[in-house]
Amino acid sequence: MLLLCYNSSQRDRVMGGSMIKVVTVAQMQAIERETDLAGVSYSQMMENAGQGVADAVGEVAAVRGCRVLILVGPGNNGGDGLVAGRLLAESGADVQFYLSRPRGDDDANYARVISMGVPTLVAADDPQGDQLAEAVASADVLIDALLGTGADRPIQGDLKALLERCGAVLRASREFPGLARGLVSPVRPTPVPTRTPVVIAVDCPSGLNCDTGQLDPVAMAADLTVTFDCPKAGQFRFPGATAVGDLVVADIGSPPDLATRAQVRLELATADGVRNLLPTRPLDAHKGTFGKVMIAAGSLNYTGAAALAGEAAYRAGAGLVTMAVPSAIHAPLAARLAEATFVLLPHEMGAISENAARVLLPAADGYDALLVGPGLGREAKTGLFLRRLLAGDRAADHGRLGFARPAGREELDSAPAGHRALPPLVVDADGLNLLAEMGAWQALLPPATILTPHPGEMARLLGRSVREVTEDRVTIAAQAAVQWGQVVVLKGPFTVVASPESRATLIPFANPALATAGSGDVLAGVIAALLGMGMEASAAAIAGAYLHAAAGARAAADIGAAGVNAGDLPWYVAAVLAEMGR
Repeated sequence: MLLLCYNSSQRDRVMGGSMIKVVTVAQMQAIERETDLAGVSYSQMMENAGQGVADAVGEVAAVRGCRVLILVGPGNNGGDGLVAGRLLAESGADVQFYLSRPRGDDDANYARVISMGVPTLVAADDPQGDQLAEAVASADVLIDALLGTGADRPIQGDLKALLERCGAVLRASREFPGLARGLVSPVRPTPVPTRTPVVIAVDCPSGLNCDTGQLDPVAMAADLTVTFDCPKAGQFRFPGATAVGDLVVADIGSPPDLATRAQVRLELATADGVRNLLPTRPLDAHKGTFGKVMIAAGSLNYTGAAALAGEAAYRAGAGLVTMAVPSAIHAPLAARLAEATFVLLPHEMGAISENAARVLLPAADGYDALLVGPGLGREAKTGLFLRRLLAGDRAADHGRLGFARPAGREELDSAPAGHRALPPLVVDADGLNLLAEMGAWQALLPPATILTPHPGEMARLLGRSVREVTEDRVTIAAQAAVQWGQVVVLKGPFTVVASPESRATLIPFANPALATAGSGDVLAGVIAALLGMGMEASAAAIAGAYLHAAAGARAAADIGAAGVNAGDLPWYVAAVLAEMGR
């Protein structure tokens, strides 16, 4: 899905560095009501929406002479389609309308296209669907303006038959059923496919529930969806997200300072918004300018995880990366990470041992960020190390540090003075798994710690099932961030970054290229690097997740999704940063 903003005010909003709000259907309806009260009428909003669709057609095809078939539904979505068709016809397109139901004589937009002599056919006059099939097969662009964002019931009857007929023709006319569904980086768009017809959905594909993401079996997958004012939550939930295609956010004229929009707590990250979060790199910089990052990671069984995190931190721009690792894996890491410095930690059979906290804590003094977790393993002794590290090595008694009788907040509050504070912290991978096996782990974490779980790790931290976590990822991440008082990066398609302030940001990428071992270690290294540069925790998490996902999209475009390895990603992170001027 390529995220675009065609209209000037929408583009200005994004280019100005803000993220885009993601709304529910009810919130969008409230925005429209408030827009109407502000002096932009519903008819003007419809005119603007139709213009946005017409503009989108101009981006995928030469308008003059383009054969455009518009499927028109009975409501406002159909009205948007009528406006778009009129504008396209006025620009020289060969437009044809196919109405699922007749529209009344009092429909001004319908009357205008009739007066222009644009060919129009009503489904009732084509009972076998033969004319529909012929029109679909001969079209260059097919516009789905049947059902809008308010549709939430199963599609039945004549409309079901209409969509089934269209789907059959599209399947027969295409070598492939549609675009690959991975979101494509707004930094480097991929070409629009040349196969026809290109399917464009108005606001959403008909049959997509724009709140839940449920998708009707007869829904027609779009190559491009033109949504209005704000993306809708259901466009980023599966299975519906598979039918959205590339996503265009078009302006309908609503003022930028609407109270309803300001109250929305869910946003979508954009390339320009992330660019403005990232620090610049001044000409008079030295390595200290870009932060000192320490990474406590690795074990004999998972040497590569530490290497991936360290390389990613450097490629994301860290000035100095120090690897705090078991001495048993120093040699292979040093061979791979020539730029890194090392702190060698005590270990038992290649896994970090409990006493390593006393080595790591003084070594971490003066560092700007600390990443703990990639490849640590889940040995009990490593869990004791993590607890002692988080507690500032305040207690030496194994009974107090053990998992059976974990230290609680009261023990921390009564700890001896002079304990060592940790740098800004990222906890990833086995660090999260070890936390989940502790009691009262929330009390040990410094404020504004960044936690980066995948759904399985999130389920362990919450004591819930993976299914519960994945059913509503945004809500789960947002609630956990508030409950824990930490920044949560819930990884996966459309990664969610949630803050303790009840805000959540979606990363606009769903890319199977990132579903590979070690990808999360790269993400953790990138976030740690940005945190080390002095970025606030939520900003570092959003920017890091975006850069990582954009790198995956770049890698997939060059290599192919199936062939991307985690080791490819750090280089692409650097390439995306370069394209952003950072």
